Amino acid sequence: MPIEIPEPWLSFLREVDHGLAESTEVHCLGGFVLMVLWDLPRPTGDVDFVEIAPAKASADLLRIAGAGSELEKEYRLQFHRVTVAEYPEGYAPRLIDVTPRTFRRLRLLAFEVHDLVLAKLGRNMPRDREDVAFLIDKGALDRDLLIQRFHAELRPYSLNESRLDANLKLWLAGLFPAAAG
Repeated sequence: MPIEIPEPWLSFLREVDHGLAESTEVHCLGGFVLMVLWDLPRPTGDVDFVEIAPAKASADLLRIAGAGSELEKEYRLQFHRVTVAEYPEGYAPRLIDVTPRTFRRLRLLAFEVHDLVLAKLGRNMPRDREDVAFLIDKGALDRDLLIQRFHAELRPYSLNESRLDANLKLWLAGLFPAAAG
């Protein structure tokens, strides 16, 4: 079943696709992914991304659709490169293609839900916890898989393991109350 991207996002992304000079793969996370894959009702104004291929396409993408671009002014939407983020080491094989079939150059690959949640763990803002609670209510998260992936793919690569440990403990106790203990 194809993924449907709502307006005005679809028109914005279509213009980005037409404006790119070469095939560009974007690894997306954040509110945009939650909206597209899980129907998150919270509005978002950007497509957060952590990787782009080829790397040199980043400047082109941000010129076309980044902060201050003509498309950003027209649609009030933009692409945003996340420069400081912790996310699971092995996320790439689990990316989900959310690219509309008619696109020729822009390829949008979304973080799998557990990877997306772990990418929010380090920041631990109220909005992040609300997003996780939303996903739990949707039945989208497997607590054990989240813990397993945390220990195997996030914690060993962190510069601040104690902060991540504390945040995970807080999230498990507060957001998975039936399983806490």
